[in-house]
Amino acid sequence: MNRRGRPVKLVVVSNRVARGKPNEPMTGGLAAALLPVVEHSGAIWVGSSGRVRDGHQKEPFAEIEALGSGAIATLDLPAAHYGGYYEGFANSALWPALHSRSDLIRVSRDDYVSYREVNAFMARALMRFRKPETAFWVQDYHFLALGAELRDLGVDDPIGFFLHTPWPVAAVMQGVPNHRELITAMLAYDLLGFQTDEDCQNFLGYAGGELGLVVEDGVVLSQHGRTRCEVFPIGIDAEKFAAYAAKSVSHPDVSRLRRSLNGERLAIGVDRLDYSKGLVNRISAFDRLWTDQPQFARSISLLQIANPSRGAIEAYGNLQNEVARLVTDVNGRHGEVDWTPIRYLNKGFSQAVLAGLYRTAQIGVVTPLHDGMNLVAKEYVAAQNPADPGVLVLSKFAGAANELETALLVNPHDIDGMARAIAVAAAMPLTERKIRWDAMMKTLRGHTIQQWSSDFVAELEKCRTEKVAAAPLASQPPQALRWLKSAISGVRLI
Repeated sequence: MNRRGRPVKLVVVSNRVARGKPNEPMTGGLAAALLPVVEHSGAIWVGSSGRVRDGHQKEPFAEIEALGSGAIATLDLPAAHYGGYYEGFANSALWPALHSRSDLIRVSRDDYVSYREVNAFMARALMRFRKPETAFWVQDYHFLALGAELRDLGVDDPIGFFLHTPWPVAAVMQGVPNHRELITAMLAYDLLGFQTDEDCQNFLGYAGGELGLVVEDGVVLSQHGRTRCEVFPIGIDAEKFAAYAAKSVSHPDVSRLRRSLNGERLAIGVDRLDYSKGLVNRISAFDRLWTDQPQFARSISLLQIANPSRGAIEAYGNLQNEVARLVTDVNGRHGEVDWTPIRYLNKGFSQAVLAGLYRTAQIGVVTPLHDGMNLVAKEYVAAQNPADPGVLVLSKFAGAANELETALLVNPHDIDGMARAIAVAAAMPLTERKIRWDAMMKTLRGHTIQQWSSDFVAELEKCRTEKVAAAPLASQPPQALRWLKSAISGVRLI
């Protein structure tokens, strides 16, 4: 409640939503991260239904269902623009650029038009959820321009944005068509959140250098006013994931995996099938391990779960074929009639089952070429048996490496170095494994998903208060903003 006694409203927006069903496949990422926030905060989570509409509807229509103390609202996006928005500009221009792969940018002029049209469509849809004392929290690169579209509709409520991917140096962003217009639109947000300090500084560098704007103490001054840029490393509910892991050891999938190992050590990788995840390099590192240190043949195997996505995009189709061929080649050269070096699965698992799979594996391999955070790294640590924890082999180019400093940090471009790290992990004594795991668990318990959301909303309150104070009093509505903090502690829906 705010000081007028009105119920408050937090509206969370993302491209995808998750429903939190126990058996629903889920592999880390944005949807898994937002699920507990919405379940416990009383927010409405708005996103795509996964369907498209033909455009005959005059107004966006949302289907609404309960999710814990909150709710999910899903929309059918416009068919005429969905392909250009999602497979086009979002994932063939922004995604490769944000992961510093300018060479993979493939986009047409119409794709940008469609991207902006879908952002405008979502803004119109959100107006039905706007009540007195509303705050909007927009997620990820699909909706960089959504804040500007909401402002154009007259919304003066607090609007924050969090980027789950990295943000590259200015020279890379300059390779994105319409980059100046798009990033200027981003400054309509009151608060921009990033995973790491490097990401935040890269954005500020673009705003000051490319756009020529005044940047001071993390605040950008633009035609939209003040935009604060801050770092909010996303976390997980470590205790909940640990409970999943302990309970899931009896799950049939987990039990069958454990029985099939015959005493060998298991390494596990869990990723979306994406070129940013470093799958080719990871498999090559295991190939190198078994080639150069044959004593590890039959004693270490890899379970690689790689859920396909974005298959209509050429780069993803090519990657899927390349990874499949490489796995076949490696298994053909190192396998035996009774031993398969790499178990390769192209499907997702629920978080509960994943937790049990993580706990079964003595080595977690999380080796992206570039990643905003990578929650799989944190999930693997949280799932371990405290009495006999496994070892995390982690890319130093994942945002998680800034927090999980006692993991075995590797350069994913160094195949020999990764092979050596896997061998070290396999031979690490229990005492050292416990010391490393204890340090990482302390970090996870101190930086939870709940703390992440609470910190962001508290900063959004601060930014909005500063914005109102800096503006002419006559032009500002007399709104009290302390309700934002209470949005995280639990509120009733309107």
